[in-house]
Amino acid sequence: MRDIVLIEKLDLALADGLTVLTGETGAGKSILLDALSLALGGRGDGGLVRHGEAKGQVTAVFDLPLAHPARAILSAADIADEGDVIVRRIQMADGRTRATINEQPVSVQTLRALGARLVELHGQHDDRALVDPTTHRTLLDAFGGLSAKTESVARLWRAWRAALSEAGAERARLEEAQKEADFIRHAVEELTALGPEAGEEVMLAQRRTTMMRSEKIAGDLSEALEAVGGSGSPVPSLSAAVRRLERRAGESQGLVRPAVEAIDLALDALETARSHLETALRDAAFDPRELERVEERLFALRAAARKYGGAIDDLPKVAARFAAQLDALNRSATTLAALEAKVAEAEDAYRGAAAALSADRKAAGAKLDAAVDAELPPLKLERAHFTARIDSDPRAPGAEGYDRVEFWVRTNPGTRPGPMMKVASGGEL
Repeated sequence: MRDIVLIEKLDLALADGLTVLTGETGAGKSILLDALSLALGGRGDGGLVRHGEAKGQVTAVFDLPLAHPARAILSAADIADEGDVIVRRIQMADGRTRATINEQPVSVQTLRALGARLVELHGQHDDRALVDPTTHRTLLDAFGGLSAKTESVARLWRAWRAALSEAGAERARLEEAQKEADFIRHAVEELTALGPEAGEEVMLAQRRTTMMRSEKIAGDLSEALEAVGGSGSPVPSLSAAVRRLERRAGESQGLVRPAVEAIDLALDALETARSHLETALRDAAFDPRELERVEERLFALRAAARKYGGAIDDLPKVAARFAAQLDALNRSATTLAALEAKVAEAEDAYRGAAAALSADRKAAGAKLDAAVDAELPPLKLERAHFTARIDSDPRAPGAEGYDRVEFWVRTNPGTRPGPMMKVASGGEL
């Protein structure tokens, strides 16, 4: 405890069992109780802070057995639980408070719920746990030795909630993916039908350029071929001239032979040129429908690239990515079905354990009724009757099952029983 009312600093270790604070009026007993109450979730008050200080704080450390009911509250709130339970409440002078459990920030409601499982404070004017319905279930479980079963139910409750959370997250992912499912399926179908290939754009563009250029030079090639091998070709006249010269070769071999050889070379060159020109014309020739098909293919590829983003060479990767997304979408539906089956299994396990716990509580309640009634005659309450009322509602499950436990009493024969906090007088309590 630090800076609470008149106390600057106090460290107090309490032993097991009953602790009674005694002392003269003004000794500070109420301060200690108020401080502990604050640490356990009681109402905060800026007046608790020592004069001149901005804040005060109270820290309480509890060494609990593993099966203690308080640990179920820690688990339900996702609070680290690896040993001692450390609760801390910081009270600011302006009235604000902060609360932590095991160094994790928590709400006052969570702190108060935990505190109710840890300590029962008996002050001169404080309410007693005996008339606080929120503690009756814990008291009944303790009487019936049901702590282990309560912890088992809490564990199954957490497993069920975790399965629900996991299935809910997967369902949300699937619903989000379903929003684009039609687009993904269309993309897969379109890109599969298109079948783009890496490097295809360059190849098609080159083919298109070649065909368009060939159309322009085909005329020049035809004219050249006509000049070399057509009706205007010099080949026939040159061939005739060679034959005439060869007939004269015997008369003057040295004079004619060089000319004949030169003309033969010219004829060979013309024949080679004719062959090249014919080949070029064949290569230049194209089907206009092929050019149309090439241009349509280029247009389709470029349109797909604009639609799905990236370059044409990236389209195969885009197609693979969409196919993977579609596969994941299909697998997600299967995964969700498996998770929902897991939820149903976890719920069945929880409800089975909760039903068994409820039956055990009813049996323990009957024993508690008899045990309390046996103690009443010596207290001059022989006409009173105690009942541990147990209302079960499977539609309202929780970490401790689905039973609501409240202690009822009938103080006089002929009167209706009612909640202890409303029926029992102070003396009877």
